Parts: sequence; structure tokens; C-alpha cells
Amino acid sequence: MKAPGRPELASGSAEAQSSLQRIDQWLWFARIAKSRTLAQALIARGKVRVNRVKIDKTSTTVKPGDVLTLSLGPRVISIEIVGIGVRRGPAPEAQALYRDLTPKPAPQLSGEPGSEPQPSDGMAMASGLRPNGSGRPTKRERRLLDKIRGRE
Repeated sequence: MKAPGRPELASGSAEAQSSLQRIDQWLWFARIAKSRTLAQALIARGKVRVNRVKIDKTSTTVKPGDVLTLSLGPRVISIEIVGIGVRRGPAPEAQALYRDLTPKPAPQLSGEPGSEPQPSDGMAMASGLRPNGSGRPTKRERRLLDKIRGRE
């Protein structure tokens, strides 16, 4: 029988349960996903691994010390869970929940195959190539492209 004014504890100690959290909720609290629905979709697509094991259930529990590997677009990131969140707070609070284990990319040498030219004074535009993710060309770059293509 329940005593009035006193909540009953579920099976297991309250301290042990407070160190566990659903992975979709943790991804949302840590600001890895913009919403819990997007976190659930990320998990359902098989883009999340916990301690190198691919998960497909959003109810999987995580705890401090677990290592998550996430495939976010072209990037693969590895993070270690440092803490369990209690709310979706500001960015500094969210960043305190994990430690980034992703290695820094090695700097590419200019003569190395597969390296992209860096834009400098329109030199890269002379070949018509632009680095990935550099956005739309500026008006000056469009004029240079038109000049190269003979559309003056």
C-alpha cells in the first residue's frame, strides 16, 4: 500500500535509474538532433551505434562512459557520454554532456591527389572548380565563369 504524499520507487534504486537515459532523449538534450522525432528517425535509419553495436530501438538506454558513433551526412563522429541531461538547455550545458572523440582531419597537401584548389584571387575560378560547401558564387565569380565560358 502506498503511503500518502510519498512516491513509490520503481524496481531498482533511484540513483541507478538517474544515471540511465533513453538514447533519443539524450541526443535531443545534447543538441545532436533538433528534436526527439529527428533523433528517433536517425536511430531507425541505423545511423547510431552504442559501443560499436548498431541499435535500432529508440528506447535503448545509455549511461556515462558509453561511446556513440553517429553518421551525420558525410561526417562520422564519435562521442563519449560524460553526463545524463535533465533538460534541453543552452549549448554550453549540452556540450558538457559529451566529449568529442572524433579525430581532427589531416591537412591536405596541395599536390596530393583528390585535394581541392583553394580560392585565391580567382585562380580556382579559372578552372571553374569550387570547393564543396562554399555556397553560391558571388557576382564577381559569376562574371569570371561567364568570361571563361565565352558568354560575355
